[in-house]
Amino acid sequence: MAYVTRLHRPLTALILSFSLVACSTDDALSPPGRIDGGARVGSIGPVPVDAVPQEEVAAYPAAAPAATFNGNPEHAVATQPPRQTRRALPMIDSDEAVASGAQPASAGSAAIPEEGVNMDAMLGVEQPVVGLAEEQSNDIAEGNASQPVVGGIGEENVRQLGGTSGSAPAEANLGYDPDLPPLSPEKMAAEEAQRTRAMEQQRARQRAQEPQQVAFLPRANNPMATPEYTGQMPGSEIACRQRLKKLGVVFRDIPRISNGPSCGIDYPIELSGLSGGIGVKPAVKLNCEVTEAFAKWVKYELAPSSRYRYWSGVKTIKPLGGYSCRTMNSRRGNPMSEHARGNAIDVGKFVLKNGKEIDVRKPGFFAFREKGLLKAVRSDSCKYFNTVLGPGSDPFHKDHFHFDLRTRKTGYRHCD
Repeated sequence: MAYVTRLHRPLTALILSFSLVACSTDDALSPPGRIDGGARVGSIGPVPVDAVPQEEVAAYPAAAPAATFNGNPEHAVATQPPRQTRRALPMIDSDEAVASGAQPASAGSAAIPEEGVNMDAMLGVEQPVVGLAEEQSNDIAEGNASQPVVGGIGEENVRQLGGTSGSAPAEANLGYDPDLPPLSPEKMAAEEAQRTRAMEQQRARQRAQEPQQVAFLPRANNPMATPEYTGQMPGSEIACRQRLKKLGVVFRDIPRISNGPSCGIDYPIELSGLSGGIGVKPAVKLNCEVTEAFAKWVKYELAPSSRYRYWSGVKTIKPLGGYSCRTMNSRRGNPMSEHARGNAIDVGKFVLKNGKEIDVRKPGFFAFREKGLLKAVRSDSCKYFNTVLGPGSDPFHKDHFHFDLRTRKTGYRHCD
């Protein structure tokens, strides 16, 4: 009994295996009859559109979810609708498109004429449309262009093509009005003469204006050179002389002094007196700028200092030099002195109104008031001059004071 049980298990498994194999064959899944007279359904897969007649495609819509066999829905096999294979569309004007009916045979390819396509005729326009470029070309060819046409560009001879010169339109405007009655020969001759005179006057005005269109300025040989002397006193010199008059300075203008390129005064003056009745003897030739500085120093510094120490004002100032064409310290090889341009003055003695004479040389040991006055002269004058030299500065200034307005780039004032 146990032996039979052991044989029963493998036999049962073998029988089941044969049953499954038999059910999986094509004949087991095939229906016994035909469907609408067609082939048997043996497999499920895509069918090309061309392979199925149009009647069958219409009879079986793509949305049908399933099919039944022998009217028994239990044996129904779920199927997917057949997928239609996408075909490429035939080319336009091709034989395939005409044969398939996608394009009528009468709508074949249009032949392009040799002269081109006339769009105006196709749109029903009777008069042809003339473009701007074509219209301008016709005007140029007929000589009716409003703008001058120039030929020979890039060559030596540039000329105007067609039409007349630039004065032609102006002359054409002078024609007669056709609506008016004709003029007599005398009037026509008079008007013609009048037009001729008007044109000649216009040309004469144009010729007169041509030289004024371009102005040429003289070019200086050296831009840094001093402007040439014109003889007319500039505004700065006139203003300086007006300030001298307000300070009470006694002076007169003298002719220009010119002793070469390094010596001279363009607008010199001769100083002979200062404010408060102070005389300058002998008179000295200077430029206006240094004269103004000297007058301010005497009025605001020297005269008050003299009255403070001696109870007496200054009567006379005795200069030792003004303009002089020489080098510094009159030594060969030195730069030109400020005296060469009238920009310096030397003073050797002051005379007070009480008769006291003060020599600028080094005073005696007990001359306290004189020492104080000379010390004030040295210190106060530096407010008005750029260079002050006197006794003790060097051997060349042991007997006088030197005042000048030398300009230094650094603005340094030398007071010694």
